[in-house]
Amino acid sequence: MILWFTLTQVGVAVLAGLIAVVAGLIGRRPSDLTVGALALIEVLLIVQIVIALIAPFAGNPPTGSLLEFWTYLVSAALLPPAGAAWALIERSRWSTVVMGVAALAVAVMVWRMHVIWTVQVA
Repeated sequence: MILWFTLTQVGVAVLAGLIAVVAGLIGRRPSDLTVGALALIEVLLIVQIVIALIAPFAGNPPTGSLLEFWTYLVSAALLPPAGAAWALIERSRWSTVVMGVAALAVAVMVWRMHVIWTVQVA
């Protein structure tokens, strides 16, 4: 995985997460901005899925456990749509906080996926 792409993903997820958590804690309901931020995270995760499928054929195999990598990637890809769906259905400030926590969890998973792909020795 490319380091700048990973850092972009982590940065977007952390920023989206902090915005959503703060908005939820001050009593704001889900806004288009917070839901849109989760959509952006999901688009980046879909791009990462494509990269992960193509990279081994391009001579860039992972250095760590593929099972762990794909478990993180699938989990990370499921969190943003689930958080956004709940936020859109419930429209409460707590659903906004949950969206933020989901985004922060995705940031941690994305960084772990980067470490598995590039740093660990199998």
